[in-house]
Amino acid sequence: MPPNHIIRPLELTDYRKGYIECLANLTLVGDVTEQMFAESFEDMQRAGCYFVIVIEDLDAAKIVATGTLVVEQKFIRMCGRVGHIEDIVVAKGQQGKRFGFTIIKQLMELATATGCYKSILDCSPDNVPFYEKCGLENKGIQMAAYVPGVPHRL
Repeated sequence: MPPNHIIRPLELTDYRKGYIECLANLTLVGDVTEQMFAESFEDMQRAGCYFVIVIEDLDAAKIVATGTLVVEQKFIRMCGRVGHIEDIVVAKGQQGKRFGFTIIKQLMELATATGCYKSILDCSPDNVPFYEKCGLENKGIQMAAYVPGVPHRL
């Protein structure tokens, strides 16, 4: 990782460090106020199964990459746990610094540390080669059903 960059858990103050703007490089975020961010942050903290990590450029005080691990408790596999890796994004102009690789590796380590028997991630076909370099395997097809009238695309 470049000097003056750190990887760490998401903090409430990251709203002012461009966390939402970083996420907007991935998908539709909408007009998330600081209060909305704080409420969602607190809800995720209380749930105890969300692990959001960021890479911060300390010189610029900006979030340049992020990813999330959601740990799902199952009944199968002897009541095992599955790690869902979500919302992997590197800010525009920050690609090529191995931030995405670093985020994925850290989330996979978190999944292991929280007792997950596997980690899964959905991605577009264009991103398969990148995720294979991170150690993931293509294991199937993603399906989705979107709620009518709820925005879900840019």
